[in-house]
Amino acid sequence: MKTTFPLSRKNPLALAVSCVLAGSLFNVSAQEVDETEKVEEKAERIQVIGSRIRTDGLDQATPVEIINASVAASQGINNLGELLRNSTVAAGSNQITAAASTAFVTEGGVGSESISLRGLGANRTLVLLNGRRAGPAGTRGQVASFDPNVLPLSAIDRIEILKDGASSLYGSDAVAGVINIITKKGDESTLNFNTSQPTENGGENYQLNGTYGQTFGRGSFRLVGDYKVQKELAQGQRSFFNCAERYIFNPTTGERADPIDPRTGKYHCNDLLWGHVWLYDYQGAGGNVPVGSKAQFDYDGNLGQFIPGFAVDPNDPDFMVTPPGWFPVAYDRLSDSVTNADHPFQDLETLIPKNELVTLYAQGDYELTDNTSVYGEVLLNRRTTTSNGYRQFWSYKYNEDFFGGDPLSAGWTGAQWLSPTAITDHSGDKITVDYRRFVVGLTGDIGDWYWDLAYQNSYSSGDYKTKLIYDDAISPYNFASGSCVGTNTPVRGVPCIDVPWLDPQFLAGNISPQVRAFLFGEQTGNTVYKQNSIEGFISGDLFELPAGNVGSAFGFQMQEDSINDVPGPETLNGNAWGQTSAGITAGKHNSKAVFSELQIPLIRSMPLIESLDLTVSGRWTDVSSYGSDSTYKAGLNWNIANGFRVRASRGTSFRSPALFELYLNNQTSFVAQRNIDPCINWGPGLAAGTTSEKVANNCAADGIPANFGGGAITATVTTGGGAGQLGAETSVSETVGLVWLPDFTDHRFSASVDYFDIQITGEVTSLTAGQIVGNCYNSETFATEPLCSQFERDPTDLRITDVRGGYLNIATQVNRGLDFTVNYGTDTPIGRFSATYQHTRQLEASRQLFATSDPIDRTGEFGSPKDVGNLMVGLTYEDWTFNWNARYVGSVSNYERYGQGTYRDTGSYRGDPVKLVLHSDAVIYHAFSVTKEFTTTGLDVTFGVANAFDKEPPKVSAIGGVTRLGTSAFYSQYDWLGRRMFMNVSYSF
Repeated sequence: MKTTFPLSRKNPLALAVSCVLAGSLFNVSAQEVDETEKVEEKAERIQVIGSRIRTDGLDQATPVEIINASVAASQGINNLGELLRNSTVAAGSNQITAAASTAFVTEGGVGSESISLRGLGANRTLVLLNGRRAGPAGTRGQVASFDPNVLPLSAIDRIEILKDGASSLYGSDAVAGVINIITKKGDESTLNFNTSQPTENGGENYQLNGTYGQTFGRGSFRLVGDYKVQKELAQGQRSFFNCAERYIFNPTTGERADPIDPRTGKYHCNDLLWGHVWLYDYQGAGGNVPVGSKAQFDYDGNLGQFIPGFAVDPNDPDFMVTPPGWFPVAYDRLSDSVTNADHPFQDLETLIPKNELVTLYAQGDYELTDNTSVYGEVLLNRRTTTSNGYRQFWSYKYNEDFFGGDPLSAGWTGAQWLSPTAITDHSGDKITVDYRRFVVGLTGDIGDWYWDLAYQNSYSSGDYKTKLIYDDAISPYNFASGSCVGTNTPVRGVPCIDVPWLDPQFLAGNISPQVRAFLFGEQTGNTVYKQNSIEGFISGDLFELPAGNVGSAFGFQMQEDSINDVPGPETLNGNAWGQTSAGITAGKHNSKAVFSELQIPLIRSMPLIESLDLTVSGRWTDVSSYGSDSTYKAGLNWNIANGFRVRASRGTSFRSPALFELYLNNQTSFVAQRNIDPCINWGPGLAAGTTSEKVANNCAADGIPANFGGGAITATVTTGGGAGQLGAETSVSETVGLVWLPDFTDHRFSASVDYFDIQITGEVTSLTAGQIVGNCYNSETFATEPLCSQFERDPTDLRITDVRGGYLNIATQVNRGLDFTVNYGTDTPIGRFSATYQHTRQLEASRQLFATSDPIDRTGEFGSPKDVGNLMVGLTYEDWTFNWNARYVGSVSNYERYGQGTYRDTGSYRGDPVKLVLHSDAVIYHAFSVTKEFTTTGLDVTFGVANAFDKEPPKVSAIGGVTRLGTSAFYSQYDWLGRRMFMNVSYSF
C-alpha cells in the first residue's frame, strides 16, 4: 500500500481533506481549502474532531493533526502506541511504554501502554474510537486509561488528534486533547504480513493480518483479524544497557575517572549488588568495619590480591570477625572496583516484554430507511505479556555473640547486626488481558438535521500471575536466636526450614530446590474494569444570519464505570515479601452530562475579513462520586485574506478523580530504610558525591548524624484512594494560531503556527515513599515543606517508622509551547513529491506540588526536551514510492537541576572531583523505505530500515539524578532497539 499518491486520483472533497486533513504525509489544519470546492461539494457534510457540528470539514477553528495509518509501514512502525508517541504533541514528554512498565510500577500493569498528550498524563488525554469513548484495559487497581495494544494498525484508517482541551464537548479526561481513531471502511480487502528485525538479537516483531470489506445494496461491513508477536528484548542483548558504568571524567584531563575492575580490566559495572552481607556496626570509633562497607565473599579466590580484609584484634571482642573468605567492599574507590554489582541474572531481565496479541474487529452499517441507519462495532482482543526479572531479598540476623546471639551465624562475631542480601531470578509476570468492546447505534436525518444515538459497552478482564517470595518464610525469623525447625510458618502453616542466609552460594542465587520451594511461589490476581455509556446528539442549522447559517449541536451522555481488582491470595494475606499488601479495590461511579455547541458566522466579505466565525460550547456534568460542574469553550476563526487565517480558543475542563484514585484499597508495604532514607551516611555520601549538598544540609538540620547507619527495621508505607478528600481537577486551555494557505501556490504549500497554554489546578497525583521523603530533604524550604509532615522518625534510633502516601490534589501543572507545521506537495517530471515538517517547542512544563512549594520546570531536561520534530518526505514515481522520515529530539540538559538552579557539571566521587555528563546533544533518527506496487496482481511490497544510523541512547553519568538503565538515559524519546530492517507485504483483492 503506497504512503504517498498523486492527488488527482481523488474526488474534490477527498482532495481537500487529503491536503488539509493530512493525507499520508500532511498535517491537518482543517480549514485551508479552495472555496469553490466547498461550494461544489456542499451536500457532502462530515464531522471533524473538535466539533459536534457536521460541516464540510474544511473551516474548523481548532488545531487538529491527522495521521494516516499507512505511514506506519513506511517508517517501520508496527503498533498504534509507537505511531502516537512519535507525534510531536506526545514526543515532548516521557511516555509509558511496555518497557517502562517492566522497569517501574505503572498504571495499567506490566505490558500496558498509554498516551499522554503534552506530558499532562494519560488520564488527561481522551481516546475515542470512531468518535465514541474507548474503555480502559489493564491489570491491578490503577486501571484508567485506554491501552493502544487493544487495536491493531491493520484496522485503522487514520488518527485525528485535537491539540486543545475539549471537555465542553467530550467530557472528562479531554484536558490535554482528544485522540480519535478512525477505522477503515469501504470495499478494500487485504492480506498483510509485516516483520521488523533488529540487526542485533532481541525485540523481533512479526505480524499477520487480514481484512475483508464489502459494500452491498443498503449497507456495508468489514472484518479484521490480526495476530502479532513482539519478542522479548533482554537487558543483556544491548551493550548500552548491560553494564551500569558510572561514566564520570577527570575534570582536568577529560579522561574517564570510573574505577576499573582489576578482575576484568574494564570499567566497573555498578548495578544491583549481590553476594553481600550488609553490616550495622555498633563498635564506635576505632572499629574494623569501614563506614558504609558490606561484607563480600571471595567467589573467585583473588580478592586478597586487590583489597585488604577485615582488620584483626583478638583483644577487642567488638571487632568484626567473619568466616574465611569475606572482605569489606564498597567503602572506597579501590573496594568499589571489586564490588559485585553485575550478576548474570541482570542480562536476562526483560527490558521489552514478550507480547502476543490476537485481535478480531468487525463493523457494519445498514440503512433501515432512506433516512435512518443502524451501525455496530465489535472489538475482541487478548494480550499475553511475559516478563522476567531478578531481585534482591534479605533478612536481619544477629552475630553469633551480639545482643541475643544466633548460633546459625557461626563464625560471625563482634558488635554487629547483619543483613545478608541474596539475589534471585525468581521474579517476573505473566499477564493475560481480555478486552471486548461493543457498540450499537442509530443515525439518520430529520430534514436538514443529523442525529446519532449510540450505546457502548467495554469490558476488560486481566489476570496477573506474579512470582513472589513468601513473607512468612523471612520476616517472622528476623533477629531469631536459633533454628525454626519443628515449627510451622504463621501464614501458610508449612514446616519451617532454616534458610542458609550466610551461605555464599545462597547469596549468589544458587539456591537449593528445598529452599526455593520454601521461599518462593506464585499467585494470580484479577482486575475487571467495566464501562457502559449511552450518548446522543443532534446537529443542524438553527437559523440564518446575514453572514450565514448558525450551526448547532445538542447532546447528552450517561456513563457508568466500575472497577474490581482482587489481588492474589498472598497479597491479600500480606504474605508477599517486599511487595505491597493490598485489599480488594472496588468502586463505581455514574456520570451524566448535557452539552451544546453553536457555530455563529459573524462577518463575511469585508476588507481583511473574508469570514469571521465564533464557536461556543458548554457542558454540565454530574458525577456520583464527586458532584457537578460546568465547562465551556469559545473559539474564533478569522479568515483574513490571501490565504491567511487566525484561529483562537479558550476553554475550561473538569476531570473528576478516576476510580482508582478514589477507591484504591489501603495498601501497606514495608520498605527498607536504605531504599527511602537519603540521610543514611549522608556525610560519606557528600564526600563520595552520592549525596547532594542540599540534602546533606537538610539532614543535618533535622539532627541526623553524618554517619547515621539507618534503622534495621523496614518502614511501614500506607497508601490508598482519596475518596471523601480529593477534589476534581479544573483546567484552562488557551490557543492562538496562524494558518497560511496561499492561493498562488495552488494549495501546494501550507504552514501554520499555534501557541498553546494549558494550566491544571488541583491535579490529582500520588507520591511514593521515596518521593515523599526524598522531596522533603531535597526542598529549598525544608523548615516548612509540607511533605516533611508525611512521615515519622523514631526519636530513639532516628529510623523512619511510618510514611503516609496516597492520592492528593497538588497545586498546579502548566504546559505552554508552540506547534509549527509546514507542508509542500507538487508534481515533478519524475513523480509526485510530498514533504511535511512538524515541530513542537515547549516553553514551560512546570509542576507545583503545594502552594508553598516552588514550581519545578522540567523544560529542556531529559524526558521533556524543548524541541521535537518530524520531517516526512515522499516521492512517487509510477509504481514506486520512496519515503524518508527523520525524527528529531532536541538537546537536553540536567546541569541546572543538579546545581539547584545554577549550572553545575562537576561532582565528587570518593572525595575526588569529577566531571559529569548530564546532557545530550540533539538526536535524529532516520528511516528509509521503498514500496513497489504490482498493480496487475494487487501486491505491494515495502522494504526499509529504521534507525538507519544505529543511534544508541545517550550516555549519562550515574551522579546527577538522570534516570538510567545501564549507562543510558532511560526515556521514551530514545530508541532502545537499534538499527532494524523491516518488510511489509500486502495483497489486495
